[in-house]
Amino acid sequence: MIDLLDKNIQPGIEEIAEYVKNPLFARFCLEIKEKYHCTEIIEYSSCSMEKGWNVKFKKAGKSLCTIYLREDYFTAMVVVGRKEKPRVEEILPECTADLRLLYDRTREVNGQRWLMIDLEDDGELYRDVLRLIQIRRNG
Repeated sequence: MIDLLDKNIQPGIEEIAEYVKNPLFARFCLEIKEKYHCTEIIEYSSCSMEKGWNVKFKKAGKSLCTIYLREDYFTAMVVVGRKEKPRVEEILPECTADLRLLYDRTREVNGQRWLMIDLEDDGELYRDVLRLIQIRRNG
């Protein structure tokens, strides 16, 4: 079992998948890699809010999402910046009530909202996250 707080031992993606214990994690990673032709970056964060190992996806130098690891699920952080805000707000009425509530409750700082979205299954919220990432990618 990996220790997410041990910055001296970087886990591999397979070890991370074992830790998360939810097949959706591997599926999500594969979907992002195939759709955007990028690879995961496993990084250690010293941020006091989410200290430990996480998985990032970037394309052309732009962050698509960061995955924070949990047991049995994972949290996808998607940033909605100034460029993405109009498009995201346009699709919000079509999104789940959970995502709309999260968006409304997430404070905007310096023109950005950092949405922390817990994913346990491939339901509507999962599809909402993929739409947010698509908007993030296209700016």
